[in-house]
Amino acid sequence: MRGKQIRLERIMNRDTGATVIVPMDHGVSSGPIAGVIDLDESVNLVAQGGANAVIGHIGLAMHGHRKGGPDIGLILHLSASTDMGPDPNNKVLVNTVTNALKMGADGVSVHCNIGADSEARMLEDLGRIAVECMEWGMPLLAMMYPRGPNIINEKGVDEVKHAARVASELGADIVKTPYTGDPDSFREVTAGCHVPVVVAGGARGDDLATLQMIEGAMAGGAAGISIGRNAFQHPHPDLFVRAMAQVVHEHRSAEEAAEMLRAGGRV
Repeated sequence: MRGKQIRLERIMNRDTGATVIVPMDHGVSSGPIAGVIDLDESVNLVAQGGANAVIGHIGLAMHGHRKGGPDIGLILHLSASTDMGPDPNNKVLVNTVTNALKMGADGVSVHCNIGADSEARMLEDLGRIAVECMEWGMPLLAMMYPRGPNIINEKGVDEVKHAARVASELGADIVKTPYTGDPDSFREVTAGCHVPVVVAGGARGDDLATLQMIEGAMAGGAAGISIGRNAFQHPHPDLFVRAMAQVVHEHRSAEEAAEMLRAGGRV
């Protein structure tokens, strides 16, 4: 397990125990959307902003590797589906742990939709990948979303805390899951999960609202964030990642971070 500890330090801040992750796996699910067309430039900007790691498919390692600039952790995503498929909630494995090791990854991630029609097979995949990660000393981030015909509220505390607990029970090292809306309810999620929980983002929205969500999640026991579109689709991705990092690592308020953003990084 020493390998896991060493690699986890490449994707989580050693001093704060928290992490700012920017997922860039959208090229498979949504295609070449704004912000992930030029992977080199996108990775460089979020790295300059202080992101601890990026998440992407094998194409990120093949086409987004830079030969300069700040270092940043690489988490290779093993799951995939497209928005054009008959069931986008049905995630299938498209890469392996051993290949991720060959590609120089510091971690891998798997997506599992709890409540989906294909939940049973996704759970089987998650469990198998977790065992392989233990064998090879590879950190595993599990993206756990309550989604499917039996899910009434995808951000409900009962649904989210169950989804997060499943991941820790099956061997994940970090869990990514939706924010439940307030610190008290999200604390039920983090308290019920044995491993660090990072909060997911979503579609590009208001800067202050996103920073306030991060502040609330951290108050509720989150170990950081995994936010993509609000970062790489921002007019200034480096500055917005820096603002998020201030809330996550420096415990600044959302308003303080937003002020830094408005001042163009001069405060």
